[in-house]
Amino acid sequence: MIKIAVGVTGASGSVYAKMLLEQLAKIKEHVEVGLVMSDNAATVWQHELGNSDYSQLPFRVWGKNDFMAPFASGSSSYSALIICPCSMGTLGRIAGGISNDLITRSADVMLKERRKLICVVRETPYNLVHLRNMTTVTEAGGIICPATPSFYSCPQTIEEVAMTVIHRVLQLAGIDTDGYKWGE
Repeated sequence: MIKIAVGVTGASGSVYAKMLLEQLAKIKEHVEVGLVMSDNAATVWQHELGNSDYSQLPFRVWGKNDFMAPFASGSSSYSALIICPCSMGTLGRIAGGISNDLITRSADVMLKERRKLICVVRETPYNLVHLRNMTTVTEAGGIICPATPSFYSCPQTIEEVAMTVIHRVLQLAGIDTDGYKWGE
């Protein structure tokens, strides 16, 4: 069984978090998920999606400052942390080595243990500080996966558009999906 931590921040793009968590719920017999949400994540989710469906997901939810979560330690067997969406504030704290909450501490653990850290960044345009923070996290071993959809599969709904990103994120985490693959 693959163990994955998911961090949801208050960046715009709750549809990405929703689609990611729904996909992981579909394969929960193969994947153990630990979930942590920032204070603003729930507020933004409710504003953008008009619901609080995140509270009905079949995952263990950890408090934002609960450092007893297994993925806060390198001794755990969690293989990846997906931060989706990843705010630029969170990315900046990760790049600066600041572990002031469970999301940033878990990111620090993934980097130091050479495990997968996937940051689904959500901001536009990028300023130079954003770009330098992305470079720092990349050089430290993290993966920056901007929430930039593809259109090869001709998506028709907002959910289908978001899924083009989520399929890519899951592939990066080592989970095969039935998403569109060029030429296959």
